[in-house]
Amino acid sequence: MKIKLIITGCGLLICLIARDPAVMAVTLGLCLAGFWCADLFEKRKTEKDVRELTDYITKVQDCAALPEMKELTEGSIGILQSEIYKVVTILREQYSLEHKQKKYMSDMMSDISHQFKTPLTAISLMTELLMGENVTREERMEYAAKIDSQINKMTWLIRNLLTLSQLEAGVLEMKMSPVGLKEVLEEISEGLGVMAEMAEVELNVRVSEEIVIKADSHWIREALSNIIKNCIEHTAAGGHVNVTASANNLCTTLIIEDNGKGIEKEHLPHIFERFYKAGNSSPNSVGIGLAMAKQIIGSHGGRIEAESEVGKGTKFTVMFY
Repeated sequence: MKIKLIITGCGLLICLIARDPAVMAVTLGLCLAGFWCADLFEKRKTEKDVRELTDYITKVQDCAALPEMKELTEGSIGILQSEIYKVVTILREQYSLEHKQKKYMSDMMSDISHQFKTPLTAISLMTELLMGENVTREERMEYAAKIDSQINKMTWLIRNLLTLSQLEAGVLEMKMSPVGLKEVLEEISEGLGVMAEMAEVELNVRVSEEIVIKADSHWIREALSNIIKNCIEHTAAGGHVNVTASANNLCTTLIIEDNGKGIEKEHLPHIFERFYKAGNSSPNSVGIGLAMAKQIIGSHGGRIEAESEVGKGTKFTVMFY
C-alpha cells in the first residue's frame, strides 16, 4: 500500500510539472506497471509472512518450550501474528498448569500408596493369624490390638493428608482473630509436657503476655505443636527446647530452638517437603508435620525458616506479619 501511494504521488507530480500528453501517457503506463509490481511484491511478501506463521505454528506443536517469533509486516498479517502469539502463550500456560496438577495428583497417590503399604501388610498378617484354629484368647486380643493400632495410624494419616491437600490448594478456611501467643504456647506445653518428660528434655517457654497475633487459634496451635514436637523428638536426654518471641511494628518473631542432633546440610532445604524424612528421622515418622506447619503458617501470611548444625541443634524462626 505504501509503495502504491508513493508511485501515485510521483506520477501526479510528473504530470503536473510536464503537462505534456506524451509524458503523461508514459507516466501513466509506468504507474500501472509499478502498481502491478507492487501487487506482485506485496503478494509474495504476504505469502512469505504466511509461510513463516505456518512454520511457527508447526514449531509450537513440536517444541517443549515456546519458540521466539520475529516481528512480521504491519497490517492484517502483523495483527494475526500478535493474536496467534497471545493464544499460544495462554494455551501453553494452561497446559503447564494442568501438567503440574496431574503430577501433583500422581505424586500424592504414590505417596499415599507407599505410606499405606506397611500398615495394610501388618493388618493382613494379623488377620491371617486371627483366623488360625489354635490361637488363644490372649493372642487374639494382642492381634486385635495391633490391628486397631494400624487402623488408627491410617485414619490419622488420611485426616492429615486431607488437611495438607486442602492447605496446599488454599481451600481451607482460616477463622482469624486476635490470639495471645503465650496462651497458645502454654496449651501446647501442657500437651507435649509428658512427651518431653519421658524423653528427659526440658521444654522452656518464655513469651510475654502482651504479644498478640491475628490467627486461627486451632490451626496455629497445630502448626507450632508440630515444630516443637519435632524438636523434642530430635533432642537427646538432658537437652532442652527453648521457645521465645519478640514483636515490633513490622512483625512478631517466634524462635523455637533445641540443642539436639541437628540436620545435615543436604537435608535442610527439604525438611518442609511432604513425606521427606532426613537421615536421623524417627522410624515412626511419616514426614508431614513440618510440611503442614509451613502450609498453615503460610496461610496466615507468615513464613518459617530453619537453620541447623549437626551435633549442636536446630533453630526454627517463625514470622507473623
